[in-house]
Amino acid sequence: MRGHVISAAAALIVIVALSAYLAAAQHRGDAPTGDYTPRRLPAWHLTGRDAEQRRSAMLLRAAVRPDPADIAALPWRLAPLPDMPTITCRFLNDLPTGTTAKFNCVLDGGAVLKVKYGRNPEIQGEVAGTRLLRLFGFAADDVQIVPRLRCYGCPREPFVALVASTWTSTRQFLGPSGFDRGYTDFDWVAIERKFPAPAIETDLNEGWAWWELTSASAHRADLDALRLLAVFLAHWDNKAENQRLVCMDAALGEPSRDCLEPLAMIQDLGATFGPTKVNLGRWPTLPIWSDRTRCMVTMRALPWGGGTFPDAAITEAGRRQVADSLRRITDLQLRDLFRAARFPEFQSATDDARDLRAWVAAFHERARQIIEGGSCPQ
Repeated sequence: MRGHVISAAAALIVIVALSAYLAAAQHRGDAPTGDYTPRRLPAWHLTGRDAEQRRSAMLLRAAVRPDPADIAALPWRLAPLPDMPTITCRFLNDLPTGTTAKFNCVLDGGAVLKVKYGRNPEIQGEVAGTRLLRLFGFAADDVQIVPRLRCYGCPREPFVALVASTWTSTRQFLGPSGFDRGYTDFDWVAIERKFPAPAIETDLNEGWAWWELTSASAHRADLDALRLLAVFLAHWDNKAENQRLVCMDAALGEPSRDCLEPLAMIQDLGATFGPTKVNLGRWPTLPIWSDRTRCMVTMRALPWGGGTFPDAAITEAGRRQVADSLRRITDLQLRDLFRAARFPEFQSATDDARDLRAWVAAFHERARQIIEGGSCPQ
């Protein structure tokens, strides 16, 4: 009996010591001077009995490909990131979400970053996926990998500390900015900044599901191009919270009125280039079409049976948009895209040119399925 008590006490001491180690900052050091007050873009939150009806109507008429002039006219801007080898930010004690190791922090000036860290293919997939979306003219968050991020106030393991303190109702003891005199360095992390347009939300919905667009007739060619690109990327983790409906109005008013220029976009492309994520062996072998003669696409063979993505017939206008964009992409652009997302380092832990060539070849193999085979019947 005494032996069991001693073992249990020892185990408890180890757990407490390990938890304290992970929750502590990596180094001592005072936070730099500056304005680290977070400035978040407020949501366009719809309320009232007709909120869901209004949201659905806005989604059905939403554009999916923004006009560059409309982006330039947005009241909010994404300022250039500091041109420094180490990005410095201040920890934000925000409620953790999902299962991926991540945390939020704020730059000097108020810009809020979502930081994903650790060895996780979502980092590579999301960087490459968002870059490709923008290359095709679609809206996407700004996601890039930086060599080092120094987070003042951060625990050694921010996500573990946040989840554990949330479970134990002790998160408030960490403070809104974490440790006052400590920092932790993170190497090769992905930092995400939101597309600068307010999200249209209700009490029940913060995103949109692909099946909600089945009857959408506005911007059909653009929507089909986005559908086809989602299949091309194998974007199987397409639950509603991984898409976002935003308002592109140049003069933002009160959510009591409808948004005049809604825009539907994909906001999380971490589960791509697979299945499941960043898989060179499987991605090029996935079929684009379930029926090429009718230009039908499906995601049923992917995880979760395709999620919210229903089978769809792609119009010729939509296929041609994607095919024309694929033809214009050069091998140099593709190498830059995969290199910026550090695909070779993830695949083989080395900066291997052979892996870059293999990913470029895989891209061309999938592109060929869209470019060749003739026109679609619609």
